[in-house]
Amino acid sequence: MRVAIVYDSRTGTTKSAAEKMAELVSGRGHECDLVPVQAADAAKVSAADAVCIGSWTEGLFFILQHATKATMAFIDTLSVEGKPAAVFCTYKTAAGKILPKMAAAMTARGAKVTGQFKARGPSVPDGFAAWVDGLT
Repeated sequence: MRVAIVYDSRTGTTKSAAEKMAELVSGRGHECDLVPVQAADAAKVSAADAVCIGSWTEGLFFILQHATKATMAFIDTLSVEGKPAAVFCTYKTAAGKILPKMAAAMTARGAKVTGQFKARGPSVPDGFAAWVDGLT
């Protein structure tokens, strides 16, 4: 199975988490395309068997948390009808409703969002390994 992981990272934290996630995906025997959102090709990402999109959390400490504009704009270019998908974020203080909002945007593009993960720092989010193991 080919999994595409697309991320937006400002300080390198989300990039580091995405790299560790890609290593886990590859270690489970899947192909993995890892690309920053600024360089991502929507057609190539849409052609993957499963898609995972991540963003760092913008906002004001405990309020107004949201994914980056680049992340949400990229999601709007995808065509992932019926494909398994996951969303993830990295955060410092609070993640707010960033994941449900990203998941809703992916669902609107046709994805079956089966995972929503957050990490406080550059690590593989809890539950991501189980999501990968559930891919068939």
